[in-house]
This record gives sequence, structure tokens and C-alpha cells, in this order.
Amino acid sequence: MGQGLWRIARNQQLQQQEYSGQGYLTREHGRRIPAHSVSSTSHRKQAQGGIDIYHLLKARKSKEQEGFINLEMLPPELSFTILSYLNATDLCLASCVWQDLANDELLWQGLCKSTWGHCSIYNKNPPLGFSFRKLYMELDEGSLTFNANPDEGVNYFMSKGILDDSPKEIAKFIFCTRTLNWKKLRIYLDERRDVLDDLVTLHNFRNQFLPNALREFFRHIHAPEERGEYLETLITKFSHRFCACNPDLMRELGLSPDAVYVLCYSLILLSIDLTSPHVKNKMSKREFIRNTRRAAQNISEDFVGHLYDNIYLIGHVAA
Repeated sequence: MGQGLWRIARNQQLQQQEYSGQGYLTREHGRRIPAHSVSSTSHRKQAQGGIDIYHLLKARKSKEQEGFINLEMLPPELSFTILSYLNATDLCLASCVWQDLANDELLWQGLCKSTWGHCSIYNKNPPLGFSFRKLYMELDEGSLTFNANPDEGVNYFMSKGILDDSPKEIAKFIFCTRTLNWKKLRIYLDERRDVLDDLVTLHNFRNQFLPNALREFFRHIHAPEERGEYLETLITKFSHRFCACNPDLMRELGLSPDAVYVLCYSLILLSIDLTSPHVKNKMSKREFIRNTRRAAQNISEDFVGHLYDNIYLIGHVAA
């Protein structure tokens, strides 16, 4: 008990004593101890059960002094590689410390093109005072505007010279952009059928299985929530594009755009039947083959059976 109290008192005494900058640490038994003998003293104190306060404070101070790596001391290629992993917000924060590095045009150009893969301005001579950092802010502002009002968003892009007033350019922009709200995009494409036509032609369905191609199509051009004229238009355009991308397969299977249209509708109905919790009696494979071949008689039974298996295993084509 007495030995434990002695250790506590001794530790408090060590904490109150100041470190001397002339190579001396503290006093013990009336004599001054050189700094180079601190380690042996520390070991002796630890052996006695004491806490090495000096060692702990020194370790903490060294960690505080280390801080962050100074990117300006690294090779430029390595510094740019590190900063390229940051998003726009973090890159703006980094520019407060490393202004020249974080404001580099190549970094902001990469951010722009990774988010908005196609813009008309990319292929033009940049105007005076152009910067990709400013362009990123304008693209972000335009995307937010589009998600509130599609027509105003497209007009904003055109007013800033980001997009040309061309259905093909607008279609490429939509195809290469993932920041646009799909519900607003669906409304816009329903009104701009000229843009929709060019957007469909950007898809390449070569050597793809029909259900997988349909899924890819609906990932870019979202299907309406209800059946109607717009859904029929989408399926019609998809059918013609799928046949154009796979002419050899169409000849081998004896399929036409009308037959592909029937298959697409059958796949959508089957997807709803198999995935909906409200449908108790699910359609069997035999029923699907019979119903599909009744609508398109030239289709192979094995091919229709593979279509059923794909939906059964992978899921909805328009989810």
C-alpha cells in the first residue's frame, strides 16, 4: 500500500518538473541528469512500475509534427495521381493548401469528362479565360437545373456554349451523363422524339442476348410506369435497332422487327408476372412458350425457352 502511494506521488512530481532545453531533463536525488541518460532512467522507472511521461509526450509531439504529407515535395506525377482520386468538393478543399496542384486543368478536365462524358465544348477551341474548373461548376449547375426543369436545363447548357442546339449532340450528352434525374429525363424524351431517335442509335446490341439488350436499353431510356403509346414507341425503336445490330442472327432465327417486338412485349409481361408479389399463380415455362409462339409462329421453341430461363434467373427487364 505504501509503495503504491509512493509511486503515485513520484509520478505527479515528474509531471510537474519542466524540461530544460540545454540538454537536461530533471533532477533526481539532488543531481542533474543529462538528456542522453533519459532512456536508462525511463527503463528504471518502468521497472519500478512508473509511467514514462516523457516518452509519451515525445511520441505525441512527433506525431503532431508529422501532419499531412506535403504534396509539393513529391514528384508532380505522384501528386497529381493522389489528387485525381478526389471528388470536386475535396479537390476544392485541397486547393486551399496546394493551390497550384489542386487547380491544375488536367485534374478538373478529368472530373468533367468522368461525370459528363460528352459535351459539344470539348471539341471546340476554348474561349478566352476558359477553365475546366469553371466548366465543372456550370455543368453541375446545369444538371441541377435539368433535374428541376428539363427544358430550362438544356437551354442553360446551350446558353453557356456547353451544348450545340442539335438533337444528336443532346442525345450524346444524355447517353454519356449519369447525373440526370431519370423521371425528368423520361418526360423530356417523350416530348423530344427527335432526340429519342438519335439516342436509340447510340446503343450497340451486337451479339447480345435479347433480354440483356432490353435491360441495357431501359437503363438508359427508362420505361414508363404504365403501358401506353410511349412504351410502344420505345419497344418499336428498340426492335428495329436490335435487328440492325444483329442482321446475321435475325436471318438465322428467322426473326423480323415485328417478331422482336412481340418477344419484347412478352418479356415485359413475363417479368411482371414472375416478380410481382400480387400474382399468385406464376406463369410456367410451358405456358410462356405456348403463348409466345401463338403470337409469333416462326420462333423456335428452344429460343423462347431460353428467354424464359433468363427472366426467371436474372429478373425484370425494365426494373
